[in-house]
Amino acid sequence: MAKRAPNFTPAHSNELIETFVNYLMKRGKKTTARRIFGECMEIVKTRGYTKPAESFEKAIRNVSPTLEVRAKRIGGSVYQIPIEVQPKRQLALAFRWMLGAAREKKGAPLSRRLANEIIEACEGTGLAIKKKEDTFKMAQANKAFAHLAKY
Repeated sequence: MAKRAPNFTPAHSNELIETFVNYLMKRGKKTTARRIFGECMEIVKTRGYTKPAESFEKAIRNVSPTLEVRAKRIGGSVYQIPIEVQPKRQLALAFRWMLGAAREKKGAPLSRRLANEIIEACEGTGLAIKKKEDTFKMAQANKAFAHLAKY
C-alpha cells in the first residue's frame, strides 16, 4: 500500500498549532485532526491570506480573553468576581471557543467551518469573538465585586 503524504506536515508546524491539533483531535485520531487542520489552512490561503499560520496566530490572539468571572461563595451569597485570566488558560479558552463555534455551525466540512471562523476572528467578528466580548462584559458588569477577590 502506498504511503500518503500528509497535507500539513509537522515541518510547517509550531507548538501553538500542535496544541490546537490536540484540541481538535477526537478519539485519538491525530492524523485526521492534522488533515482537517491542513485543509483548513489551505482554505485560508485561497481566501487571500498569504501566511495562514500567522493568520491563525492572530485569530487566537484576538479570541484570547483577558478577564473572566469566577463564582465565589461569601457569607451565604454567591458573587461573580472578575479575575484576570492566566496565559495558559487564555489559550485553552481561545481554542475551545474557536472549535465550539466551528462545530456549532452545520452544513459544511469541519475544515471549511474552521477556516471561516479563523478568518472571522482575524477580522474581529464571528461567534468566538462574541463569546470573548460577552465574557468581558460580564466581568465589567461585576467590577463592583472585585474587592471580594482577596477572600
